[in-house]
Amino acid sequence: MSAEALKEQAAREAIKHVQSGMTLGLGTGSTARYAIIGIGEMLQRGEIRDVRAAATSVETERLATQGGIPLIDIGAEGVDLAIDGMDEVTNTLDVIKGLGGALLREKIVESRARTFILIGDVSKRVGRLGEKTPVPVEILPFGFGATQRDLEALGCRAVLRSADGTPARSDNDNYIVDCHFDAPFDPPEIAAAISQIPGVLEHGLFLGMAQTAYIADGERVIRLDRP
Repeated sequence: MSAEALKEQAAREAIKHVQSGMTLGLGTGSTARYAIIGIGEMLQRGEIRDVRAAATSVETERLATQGGIPLIDIGAEGVDLAIDGMDEVTNTLDVIKGLGGALLREKIVESRARTFILIGDVSKRVGRLGEKTPVPVEILPFGFGATQRDLEALGCRAVLRSADGTPARSDNDNYIVDCHFDAPFDPPEIAAAISQIPGVLEHGLFLGMAQTAYIADGERVIRLDRP
């Protein structure tokens, strides 16, 4: 199966959790896209109704609107169910997210979800976080050089994400730094240290947040539950 087929396969399993009347959190990225499309199709077929959603990016807003999913701003009550992809996932469902640039809005929504489900293909599974991908960090443009140096002091290569030589901007108009750790690191320790740096808005370590992951490997969709 192609990578896209695996993403869709995992997404189709996750959206089985969607029920009428739910408030949803819709993730961002190529895998979350299939979940959004699937939920829109369920609405159109009348399989669910009275569903509304908080979107985690401008692109997700566009996809949800195309699918007829009513959008809301997330309130103090949070959301019933959030579904999103991941860049890396361990067997304990700790993940790195944010290569798509939406980590800040994703964490705002998904940290307030009563149930958070991850979706992806088997290439996302790792033995430890940082094995394949950097840790994205969204930072303020103001004083970004100082923030970047403070991140590097944690033992990583802090690379300012750019497009054609110009700093890439998130939907929130901030910069993103990709922190490459060559050696294994302690995720809770690094997460806490990154959060203490002035100028940092959010990091892509999503620890202890997800309850379930659906991972497609071509033969089947594996369900992982947090211990």
